[in-house]
Amino acid sequence: MAYKPSSDKVLFFTAGFLIFFGLLMVYNASSVVASSRHEMSSYLFLKQSLFASVGFALLIVLMKTDYHRWRKPAVYAAALALSALALLYVLEEPAVNGARRWIFLGGLSFQPSEPAKLAVIVFIAAYLDRYESEINQPGRRLLPLVLVTGFFAAAIAMEPDLGQALCICFIAAVLLFVAGLYWKYFAYAIGSAIPLFYIFVVRVPYRWERIMVWLDPARDPEGSGWQISQSLIAMGSGGLTGLGLGAGKHKLFYVPEPSSDFIYAVIGEELGLLGTIAVICAFLVFFFRGMRIVLGSSDRFGFYLALGITLMVVLPAFINISMVLGLLPTKGIALPFISQGGTSLLLNLLATGILLNLSHRNQLAARDPLMRGD
Repeated sequence: MAYKPSSDKVLFFTAGFLIFFGLLMVYNASSVVASSRHEMSSYLFLKQSLFASVGFALLIVLMKTDYHRWRKPAVYAAALALSALALLYVLEEPAVNGARRWIFLGGLSFQPSEPAKLAVIVFIAAYLDRYESEINQPGRRLLPLVLVTGFFAAAIAMEPDLGQALCICFIAAVLLFVAGLYWKYFAYAIGSAIPLFYIFVVRVPYRWERIMVWLDPARDPEGSGWQISQSLIAMGSGGLTGLGLGAGKHKLFYVPEPSSDFIYAVIGEELGLLGTIAVICAFLVFFFRGMRIVLGSSDRFGFYLALGITLMVVLPAFINISMVLGLLPTKGIALPFISQGGTSLLLNLLATGILLNLSHRNQLAARDPLMRGD
């Protein structure tokens, strides 16, 4: 019987589980809020289902599309240009809750920072594939990469969305570290980040207050500490097995954004410690299967692309979970695949499709060495 390589089935079904579980929890956590705001309890669930359906279809397409296509300069340059235009355009959109993060198209909204993350990862992977051995040449090779990454991080921070900007910088730093960038350049970056921290955090009252509340959650439990206080109460009230699906009370206008940023608190209250551990295990499986693809990559572009995509999905997940548990200051970073938010879900599915194609091509290359680096 002929050998037929296939994509990583464990990764595929892990993503499927997270999507299904996410839709279930979005409906559960958003029905009361959606009924109050939109006079339809399933409004947010139906929007999320639409993005999930489109995203899953695109996942199947990208799973069968050779990832080497994304290495072409015309492809990633076009993605960067469109992402840059969208990020600049969004600054002219109406502010929602004090931020300009969404482009509104009819009844749907689109968050340009999400495709920008993937575009930057593809660019960095292609750049390092070509110039990895020269990356320690600061003016000739390192500077162009830093300027591109810095532009997108700055544009996202201006929305303002400092959390997503930091995610992009962290992923870029990991890829550069793996590429062999000298430690002195990281020292320079950390040194330059100190005044930036002062300007963008210490000098911005609401951000500095988040730091203070994080250090002392009881500082203002009915004001600035309301989010984390209610989140911790919800998590604690779930016990081992939870109050039961749908029986949670904190989603009823106690926990802010119960279907998006703080959906993990709803999971903790209703499904308990076992439910929250199941979510963590799913993301750990995603991480380890992603790293398996990274280590099995048949070329350097695939190696960096797989690593960047794996971090793009897993890093926000553990930031969100840590935020809900009070281990990190509160920040508007969604729980991938699970939180309500169509753009995030769509882009995570696109990225997973590319990762699944990488696993497929790795198997082909293992069987036929001539296919390496196609």
